[in-house]
Amino acid sequence: MKEKYSGPDGLIVVDKPAGFTSHDVVAKMRGIARTRRIGHAGTLDPMATGVLVLGIERATKLLGHLALTEKEYVATIRLGQNTVTDDAEGEITSSVDASAVTREAVDAGVAKLTGAIMQVPSKVSAIKIDGKRSYKRAREGEDFEIPARPVTVSAFTVHAVHAAEAADGTPVQDLLVSVVCSSGTYVRALARDLGADTGVGGHLTALRRTRVGPYRIGDARTLDQLQQELTVMPVEEAASAAFHRWDVNEQQARLLGNGVRIKIPAFGSTGPIAVFGPDGRFLALIEDQGGKAKSLLVLA
Repeated sequence: MKEKYSGPDGLIVVDKPAGFTSHDVVAKMRGIARTRRIGHAGTLDPMATGVLVLGIERATKLLGHLALTEKEYVATIRLGQNTVTDDAEGEITSSVDASAVTREAVDAGVAKLTGAIMQVPSKVSAIKIDGKRSYKRAREGEDFEIPARPVTVSAFTVHAVHAAEAADGTPVQDLLVSVVCSSGTYVRALARDLGADTGVGGHLTALRRTRVGPYRIGDARTLDQLQQELTVMPVEEAASAAFHRWDVNEQQARLLGNGVRIKIPAFGSTGPIAVFGPDGRFLALIEDQGGKAKSLLVLA
């Protein structure tokens, strides 16, 4: 693809449609923006919709440094059925009458899955086991275990419970929930584990990501909207939103650009620091190492 992009470097916050992989969205955006220099920060399952953060041009260098550690979702959990994938895309492996599950039992199960917990990711996932993707092992019929990993579920709230009937006639319950969690948390594993705790099985039937770090669904645009008008958060705005900001003078900018580890002010917390020149241009990302600036990336 010939590079013809002439817009600003920055972030594109996409409202990902269902049925698209994160790579599908990147491919679509490369066509819309007419440049190959687009990447994504974190993935969303094809079934899920919502916030997917992309970087364009120079901002692709930022993606690996963005503090996208906390995420928010709204989801629907179906109690009464297990699936191979722990979501609606997988084959149903069991159906149980869930009509007798009480709200008290649901709330007790949710409480156990809130806070700092150990979670076993879904087997049909991108987790690597001995160098091989878990979903590949699962599809090849291998018998294997995935070790539990520490994750944090800051909030897990049940907003509504609806009695329903599955396609096979089994009485089930659909829970409308919201989840605030750390990066690496599988919401479909929460659905699976809540189903196990209530004794009837469970899986995810809908998932929408409403926030990734500081980027919210209100910032997002659909692919159709972006086709009509390419909305880019300029790299300067994106860096200011995501990192501590340090405005330097011309001499400091020149020294940092040459890799000199100059003294930096105390910011009172850890994490990358975005450096801006006297003209307001985003120059570099650094970290504090013993009171001196250590470059993480320099933008040409």
